[in-house]
Amino acid sequence: MHISKFVAPEIIFGKHSIQQAGEACLRLGAKKVLIVSDYGVAKAGWLEKVISICQESHLPVATFIEVTENPKDHDVVSGCRVYIENECDAIIGLGGGSALDTAKAIAILAVNGGEISDYEGVDKIEKPLPPLIMIATTAGSGSEVSQFSVIVDSERQKKMTIISKSLVPDIAIVDPITLVTKDSFLTATTGMDVLSHSVEAFVSMAATPLTDVQAKNALSLVCKYLRPSVASKANEEAKEGMAMASLQAGLAFSNAILGAVHAISHAIGGKLLISHGEINAVLLPYIMDFNFIAVPDRYMKIAEYMGIDTRGLNERQAGNEAIQFVRDLASDIGVPLGLSELGFTEDMIDTMSTLALQDACMITNPRDISLDQMKKLLRSTL
Repeated sequence: MHISKFVAPEIIFGKHSIQQAGEACLRLGAKKVLIVSDYGVAKAGWLEKVISICQESHLPVATFIEVTENPKDHDVVSGCRVYIENECDAIIGLGGGSALDTAKAIAILAVNGGEISDYEGVDKIEKPLPPLIMIATTAGSGSEVSQFSVIVDSERQKKMTIISKSLVPDIAIVDPITLVTKDSFLTATTGMDVLSHSVEAFVSMAATPLTDVQAKNALSLVCKYLRPSVASKANEEAKEGMAMASLQAGLAFSNAILGAVHAISHAIGGKLLISHGEINAVLLPYIMDFNFIAVPDRYMKIAEYMGIDTRGLNERQAGNEAIQFVRDLASDIGVPLGLSELGFTEDMIDTMSTLALQDACMITNPRDISLDQMKKLLRSTL
């Protein structure tokens, strides 16, 4: 067996674990912390809560909450300015993927300088980053445990994928209670992101026994708990299940990387500023169908992890059942079923196909995709 490595932060999981935010910063030697968040998280009361937790630990804070959905390079520059002007020496990311990815990118620029586009790709970060504490408030991105940051290059209108072990946070805090303030649509779209992370990591060319365990658990949890989590804000068991699913899917894809779903999603998300989870939800069944011939045995396992009775089914039949499961789940929770619903049009296919094939996530997709195949795939998703 070839050598593989598995990176993960210290993880603090459980109800009310957010209370440990200040103490976590102090353990990492922080003297003044920049909290990076967004208006939605602030409105839900979590920003105020974390500020007071830090103050109880006698830890001064500065805040930057101008993070936008699908965060842009100029968000990062603005946040970096706040970090430097306030002489901060550690960063708390508080929110969903947008806030956490922005927090990581601010850390890169604060120490390494230059433009954020200088770090697009794999292992371009040279100087060590300040302490990073990530507090996830959505069950979705997995950014609290991953070595990824995805930022929109506003000039090129594309999402840049930055991958580096330096981006693995020092401490991840996952408190399922933070999920109770999310509306059902955000719960649905971020949950479909978790499902796409699990599936793509499991069929990735870079999957290992360590990532398989995480992907398998995440798959089972998301298939069990996403529907009830969307149905009710008050269902704490479902929130805890989805928080764990997101965390484990994050560990899986951070180490196994992803595939064509995310490559295409990054291309489209840079052009159409719609939520990442919505695009993934549409693409996942189509890409699963396309990738099937590369790893048919894996699809049998995916079906089993989803809770499908595979007795008497061959690999193709099990694969079809798994793909249908994804479509039914998307339909039940009310996420879009076609890219045209998201404003994607036929005339974007050529550009998006080329951009998607250049994305770092394509490297680990289990099946090769030609430009013609990519165009045909995108056409089928309309």
